[in-house]
Amino acid sequence: MTKDLRLEKRATQVFFLLCGLAMSSWAPMVPFAKDRLQLNDSSLGLLLLFLATGSITTMPFTGWLVTRIGSAVVMMVSAIIMALALPALVLLDNFVGMAASLFVFGAGIGAIDVAMNTHGTVIENYTGKPIMSSLHGLFSVGGLIGPLVIGLFIKTGLKPVAGATTVCGCILLLALFQYASLLKKKDELVLNKPAQPNVKKSKKPAWLNAVVLFLGLMCFVTFLTEGALLDWSALLLRDFKGVDKALSGMGYAFFSVAMAVMRLWGDKIITRFSSKTVVAGGSLIAFVGYCCILFAGWLPVVLFGFVLIGVGAANIVPVFFSAAGNVKDVSGAVAISIMSTIGYTGMLAGPALIGLIAQRFSLPVTLFFTGCALLGAGVAFLLFKRSASVAKENRT
Repeated sequence: MTKDLRLEKRATQVFFLLCGLAMSSWAPMVPFAKDRLQLNDSSLGLLLLFLATGSITTMPFTGWLVTRIGSAVVMMVSAIIMALALPALVLLDNFVGMAASLFVFGAGIGAIDVAMNTHGTVIENYTGKPIMSSLHGLFSVGGLIGPLVIGLFIKTGLKPVAGATTVCGCILLLALFQYASLLKKKDELVLNKPAQPNVKKSKKPAWLNAVVLFLGLMCFVTFLTEGALLDWSALLLRDFKGVDKALSGMGYAFFSVAMAVMRLWGDKIITRFSSKTVVAGGSLIAFVGYCCILFAGWLPVVLFGFVLIGVGAANIVPVFFSAAGNVKDVSGAVAISIMSTIGYTGMLAGPALIGLIAQRFSLPVTLFFTGCALLGAGVAFLLFKRSASVAKENRT
């Protein structure tokens, strides 16, 4: 089947952007939710757990759903769920309603994440060119736009519901406009070679596939890095580097911008240097960044360290998604859903684990071990790719 997939690729890019936009738009609304519901910190933490629970609950089932109705339908329905949940998150004034809405919002995010990564892998398989990094780059761009849009509405004196409604409308309009260009199930079955019906399927459950579990563990470590910086970087700068509280968010901002830029260029980098080099080299660069933020005493060097972490870690996860979509004898959608579930557990539960370890040792020591874990993941993936190449040569 010969097919020009430029429109399909563009539509997939839009959905990645919309997912980042929806997810990040919630962040500026958190303080308003806390005040509106009159919550203390522990109650707010419990409330936020429902968003994570919704995502983690949905991800394992989304792969199965994608294989039956196609990723396009799941992407569209999930986008509608995310969009409609946003206004509710700034209007509800009771804990139970907010918890239910956050669970639904998280479920939409979890489902669209698996579906759009599966969709991107199908296009990547057919074209033979890496596109996952640029897709994740647009997710990062959406993550930067969301707080700016909501913040702008608040800054101009409008209520948060105005910003949430505007974001909701944009998501719905763009999703509806781009849906027609997405690959439908019939096209996916033809274009996604690993998902063709005549491919031999393993009798062993996908959850027990060693390669899928390995990729999930690698993704867990990488997402742990992102979650650690999101939750702990400001505390590191304030308490250990003497940075003013008002400026303590600079580290994560430098990290986020560097990651977004590198992901937009990531496809060309992977084509030039290969996926194993990007993962191994990227983990080494990120480790050097960790050394800068932990051991440097001069703030510009510390901030440069956050940039290095963003540059190094940016294209690691997109490589893992591409690899998961092409695991032998396992449906790409199912493999991606399993890897996503394990990986996002690292982002959501990992920071809490870091807090427990930091209580026993110290935050800098704990973050250093986080950097070492990321470096170890890069080395492990390099050895994995080399062993796979040797096994392939032996078979031929």
